[in-house]
Amino acid sequence: MTFDFEEELKKLPDKPGCYIMHDEKDAIIYIGKALSLRHRVRQYFQASHHEGIKKDRMVQQIARFEYIITDSELEALVLECNLIKEHRPKYNTMLTDDKTYPYIKVTLGEKFPRVLFSRQMKKDRSVYFGPYTSAGAVKDTIDLIHKLYQIRTCNRNLPRDIGKERACLNYHIHQCQAPCQGSVSEEEYRGQIDGALGFLNGRYQPVLEMLQTKMEAASQAMDFEKAIEYRDLLASVKQIAQRQKITHADGEDRDILALARDERDAVVQIFFVREGRMIGRDHFYLHIVNEDTIEQLLSSFIKQFYAGTPYIPRELMLQTDVEDREIIEQWLTNKKGQRVYLRVPKKGMKEKLVELAEKNARMVLEQDRERIKREEGRTIGAVKELADLIGLPRDQIHRLEAYDISNTNGFESVGSMVVYERGKPSRSDYRKFKLRTVTGPDDYASMREVLTRRFAHGLQEKQEREEKQLDQDYGSFTKFPDLILMDGGRGQVNIALQVLDELRIDIPVCGMVKDDNHRTRGLYYQNREVPIGRDSEAFRLITRIQDEAHRFAIEYHRSLRSKEQVHSVLDDITGIGPARRKALMRYFQSLEAIRQASVEELAAVDAMNEASAQSVYDFFHDQESHSG
Repeated sequence: MTFDFEEELKKLPDKPGCYIMHDEKDAIIYIGKALSLRHRVRQYFQASHHEGIKKDRMVQQIARFEYIITDSELEALVLECNLIKEHRPKYNTMLTDDKTYPYIKVTLGEKFPRVLFSRQMKKDRSVYFGPYTSAGAVKDTIDLIHKLYQIRTCNRNLPRDIGKERACLNYHIHQCQAPCQGSVSEEEYRGQIDGALGFLNGRYQPVLEMLQTKMEAASQAMDFEKAIEYRDLLASVKQIAQRQKITHADGEDRDILALARDERDAVVQIFFVREGRMIGRDHFYLHIVNEDTIEQLLSSFIKQFYAGTPYIPRELMLQTDVEDREIIEQWLTNKKGQRVYLRVPKKGMKEKLVELAEKNARMVLEQDRERIKREEGRTIGAVKELADLIGLPRDQIHRLEAYDISNTNGFESVGSMVVYERGKPSRSDYRKFKLRTVTGPDDYASMREVLTRRFAHGLQEKQEREEKQLDQDYGSFTKFPDLILMDGGRGQVNIALQVLDELRIDIPVCGMVKDDNHRTRGLYYQNREVPIGRDSEAFRLITRIQDEAHRFAIEYHRSLRSKEQVHSVLDDITGIGPARRKALMRYFQSLEAIRQASVEELAAVDAMNEASAQSVYDFFHDQESHSG
C-alpha cells in the first residue's frame, strides 16, 4: 500500500519521542529522537533542508515512517539508544555501549550501604537508577544525598572495621553519622538510606521545596554564595528528576500491554523489554462490540497473541486485571516451562511504562486507524488469505519459510532460507547455506541438501534441548514453520515432501507456479494447482517472500564470488587468465567437467589454444598422479 506522506506528516504530534524510517522492503534504515516529532520529521521532507550527503541519500529511500512518543527528550534518547542497538540501521552512526551513561548505585548488599556514581550496571544486590545523560548532574545529586541523609562516602568494610580508624572530616562537618565509629545503629542508618531511595524513586518534591526555601532565605540574608549553591543544587535535582522508564535495573524480560478503545475499534500496544531494555514495540488492531470491556479485550488478545508467538517473557505488565488471570498465568507458564506472571503495577516506573504504552495506543487509535487496517491487510490479512486459498485453518499459519538456490553456471552454489512471521520478515531467523555435496547447476539436488541440513539440524537441536532441559528458544533451527513455500511447482514440492517424510516431519508444503514470463500464476498444493488473484494481498505477500528469498540468495552468492573471498583453482594454471577461466566455466559449467575433458575438447573452447589446453590438462592429471 502507498504511504501518504502528506497525510502522515499532518498527524505527527508536537511531543518528544523516537522516529523510525523504513525503506521499500520495510527494513529499518534510520532511527532518531526529537524534542518535537512534528518539527523534526517534517524537516527531512522539506526541499530547502539539507542533512548532509549521507542523510539526503537516506531520505530518498524512505518508504514510510513510524514513531513512539515518550514523556521527555531524555527518555527519547535512551529509547533511541536501545532501538539502534537492536536493529542496527544502515544510516545510523552506532551509539556507544550503555556503560558510557552514568548511573546512581545504592549498595544495598552492604550492612551500611553507600550511594555511588557508576558507569556500569551489574547484576548484584545493588539498586541502580538511570541511565542519565549528565554526569555532572548525577554527581551533584549524589553530593546532595550525602548532605541531606548523611550517607557515608568511605570504602571501609563495615561492621568489621568499626572503631579501627578515626572518623573522617565528613563526620566533623555533619555530613556523615560515622557508622565507622558505631555512632549510629544499622536500623537508624537504614532509615536514612530509605529516605535516599525515596528521593531517587521520585519523591523529590519535599526536597525541592526545602531547597527553594533555603535559597530564598539565603538570598534575603544577603548570603549570595549560599543562595547560588542552593540554586545550582535545585537545578541539578530538577534535571535528575526526569525519570527513566525506558531502562530498568532488574534486567528482566517483560512485555508491557495497554489498550485504547472507542465505540468501534481498539488498539493494543505492546512494548518489548528484554534484559531491562525496551527494544521495540508493536500494535494490533481489534474489531470489537460495544459490550466488550477492556478486561475482556485484553484477556482475549493475550490468549490469541501468545498462542502464536515463539517467545513468552517472564512477566506481562497490564493496565488492568483480566478475566481468567490465574488460568492464563498457568497456561503461559506451561508454554514457557517457567513461571509467568500477569501484573498490574500501581506505582513507580512500571506504572509509568504502562501509561506510556496506553498513550501510544491512544495516539495510534486516533491518528493511524486506516493505516493500521491497511498494514494488517498486507501482513496478517494476507496470511489468512493464503490459508483460505489452500484450505488450512486461519489460526494455524504464523511462521512461513521460503527457500531459493543461486549459482553461476554451477559455480559456488548457495541456498537461502527466509522467514516471515505474521506476514512480516523475521530477518534474525534468515539462514544461508553453502552447498557441500552438489556439483553443477542441479537445483533439485541443491534444494534437497538445503532442506535436509535445515530440518536435521533442527531435530538435533530439539533433542539437545530436551536432554539438557534448556529453554524453549534454545538453538536457531528449533522453530519449525507452519508452511513451507517452494520457489517452483510440482518438482520442488516433491523434493521438500520427500525430505520431510524421510525425517518424519509433518509440515504443509506449497509451491509457487510460474507462467511463461516467470511470473507467479498460482500455488501448487496437495497435487493440484490453486489459482490466485493478482490483486489479492496473498499474491502480494507471496511475491514479496519470493523476491526476498531470491535477493538473499543472490546477495550471499555475490559475496562468495567477490575478489577477496573467491579464488578459483583455474587461477593457479599457467596461461589461464580471467578471460580463459570464464570461457572454460561457461563451456563446461563445472570444474569436474573440465577435469574430465581431453586436450582436444579443451582446445575447442573459445579463447583457448592447444598450449593452454595442454596446460589445463596437465595441471589436473598431474594433481591426480601426485594424489595417487
